[in-house]
Amino acid sequence: MWPTPIPPGPNAESVWDYPRPPRLEPVTTRLRVVFGGRVIAETLAGYRVLETSHPPTYYLPPGDVAAGVLGPARRAGICEWKGRAVLYDVAAGGLRADGAAWSYPDPTPGFAPIAGYVAFYAGSMEACFVGDARVIPQPGGFYGGWITPGIVGPFKGGPGSMGW
Repeated sequence: MWPTPIPPGPNAESVWDYPRPPRLEPVTTRLRVVFGGRVIAETLAGYRVLETSHPPTYYLPPGDVAAGVLGPARRAGICEWKGRAVLYDVAAGGLRADGAAWSYPDPTPGFAPIAGYVAFYAGSMEACFVGDARVIPQPGGFYGGWITPGIVGPFKGGPGSMGW
C-alpha cells in the first residue's frame, strides 16, 4: 500500500518532497556522534543525502572522526546512486558495534564530495545529534537516515514499506 505523506508545517521538510535520484547537500550545522560515553565524531562540514521517502543520511569528514574508533573497512553492498560501500565496526569506551558505520571510498561522480566520508547508524550509537536535536533512527535495520524535528514522513524502512 502506498503511504500518505504527512504535510510539513512551517520550517519543516517532507521526505516525500526529496528527489529521486537523491541529492547531496553540504551541512554546516554541527553533527555529533556519541558512543562508549564519548564524542567519537563531530563536524561543521558534513553532507546530507536526501532521497524520496528517507530521512536525511549524514556523512562526516574522516578527519572529524576520532582516531582508532573505526575498524578496518570491509566490503558492503552497492548503492545504485552512490556506488560500492564499505562497512566499519565502531569501538569506543569498551563498547563495540559491528557494521555501525559506512563509507563510499570511490563514489559515483555525483557523490564525489563524500568520498571517504563516514555515516553512522544512529540506532547503533549511544546518541547522534544534528545541532542540539537528538536523532531518532530511521525505522528498520537497513537504512541509516537520521530523523530530527521538522522532518516528516512516513519513512521507508518500517514494516510494509518495502515497495515504496
